[in-house]
Amino acid sequence: MSEKKQAERRMKRPSLKATDIAREVTAPGWRAWFADFAKKSSTAVGSPAMFLAALAIVLIWGGTGPMFGFSNTWQLIINTGTTIVTFLMVFLIQTTQNRDAKAIHFKLDELIHAVHGAHEELIDVEDLSDEELDELAEHYHRVREERAGSRAGGTTPPGLAEAHSVPLSKNKRNGKRKPAA
Repeated sequence: MSEKKQAERRMKRPSLKATDIAREVTAPGWRAWFADFAKKSSTAVGSPAMFLAALAIVLIWGGTGPMFGFSNTWQLIINTGTTIVTFLMVFLIQTTQNRDAKAIHFKLDELIHAVHGAHEELIDVEDLSDEELDELAEHYHRVREERAGSRAGGTTPPGLAEAHSVPLSKNKRNGKRKPAA
């Protein structure tokens, strides 16, 4: 087949996107419903109108205090109501934050993958232990210091190229990759 015909076939065939791949294998169900519910709830609860509604409830409750003699039941109403709302909102907010964090990681992973010369080993860096992340932070701190020194002095310090392209070795404990010492 000629190159021209191959190019025409590629043009006719829609390119498959990563999101299309995910949607093809994901069956709608209660998890999809809950994710959608959490997203919409989080957006609604974070709105100025909802804040004003909550403020109005507190002001109305406070205003009714003298009418109920600031009784224990009167106090219990606001305490119970706010506890229940807070308890439920923690789960909704955590769900949306987890989803957003995962999406950001995928976007960053794609950027790392797309940039020539980037350390692709860093794609799953969020799975490293805290100690491994601290070691990685120290490594990049040294790289920044060396680069700042090279800009100030106008020369490239010895080992700068090696420091930036430190080979990543397998961590024996969990199979994850980290900078070699």
